[in-house]
Amino acid sequence: MTMSDFDAHFMRMALREAARAAEEGEVPLGCVVVEPAVVEPAHDGHPAVYDPNPTLARILGRGHNQTELLTDATAHAEMLALSAAFQAKGSWRLGGARLYVTKEPCPMCAGAIVLARLDAVVWGVSDPKRGGGTTFGIFGHPGINHHPEVIQGVCEGEAMSLLKDFFAERRS
Repeated sequence: MTMSDFDAHFMRMALREAARAAEEGEVPLGCVVVEPAVVEPAHDGHPAVYDPNPTLARILGRGHNQTELLTDATAHAEMLALSAAFQAKGSWRLGGARLYVTKEPCPMCAGAIVLARLDAVVWGVSDPKRGGGTTFGIFGHPGINHHPEVIQGVCEGEAMSLLKDFFAERRS
């Protein structure tokens, strides 16, 4: 198994969270925060090497959009999953963890991801209008002291289908 298989495994878990959001009448976005097993720790400027076996990873948090249910503009899938991960780790620092989300994080969520020091953010569908990474450049901004690895397009077709189906149903 490779890290791309690992990423697809956890993105499918995020897609299940997104489906739960849709069932609840929320925009179908899901998120999972995962701490992979480390084979070789980061050293001398080299990144850590992770074990690509998903059964060795620890799920720190998961969430799906709940802005309507909670009447809270900040109740995005990423924010809820991050809050659960902070509790699971007992720290606001999530170095070594990877965040999987079905759609590119907005600027608010991108800022929280940077502040949490996640190693990587992995998303399915990019957001060319409001994306915190592609539109606003938050993940690579030179003024920010932490730059997570960004991986785009994982299970993109499935994530896009969930969004299109949800909005088509809402319009009809």
